[in-house]
Amino acid sequence: MTARLDHTTTSGTFTLDGETFDVDNNVWVLGDEEQCVVFDAPHDVEAIRALVGDRECVGILLTHAHDDHVRFAPELATALEAPVLLNPADAEVWRLTHGDLPWDGDVADGDEFTVAGADIEAISTPGHSPGSVCYRVPALDCVLTGDTLFQGGPGATGRSFSDRPTIEDSIRERLFTLPPETIVHTGHGPDTTIGAEIEAARGDWL
Repeated sequence: MTARLDHTTTSGTFTLDGETFDVDNNVWVLGDEEQCVVFDAPHDVEAIRALVGDRECVGILLTHAHDDHVRFAPELATALEAPVLLNPADAEVWRLTHGDLPWDGDVADGDEFTVAGADIEAISTPGHSPGSVCYRVPALDCVLTGDTLFQGGPGATGRSFSDRPTIEDSIRERLFTLPPETIVHTGHGPDTTIGAEIEAARGDWL
């Protein structure tokens, strides 16, 4: 079987620094007819379970630990019988939502996973949060960027645990070095490409 990327959108809230906002999150599931991985766990366990279907889920890969991406991670892990993996640099952010409840395993820069014959490379991209991670899937010419890179530029850095110069460095050094035709699947909003975002950043922050 050839790996594919399935997608749905879920709606809920994001809370940080005492403020709450309504948000729509993208949910991405990579796999074939037999097995898959899920990226992030936002808002709606049943919607994610429906996207997974009867497949074996071998992991829930978190892009970062903001509550709109991890609030339902423990519940989803139980429902899918799959481990939750997080970059431990986001431990303090995780604790804002889940306290002392642990995640199941760590993700580090350069870690590689294989699902349905497709390799996944973890790329550390701090800035939106200390432990933000993007996941590159070379076989599909794509990268899943969570809230690090959107159509139109870097993710938000105006709140706790974030830093604008750091996210700019991460994008310049870790994402803009990818082939320009690489499709960017984001945590919120539409897809873009690495090439399009390089052009958009020229003369601005690049």
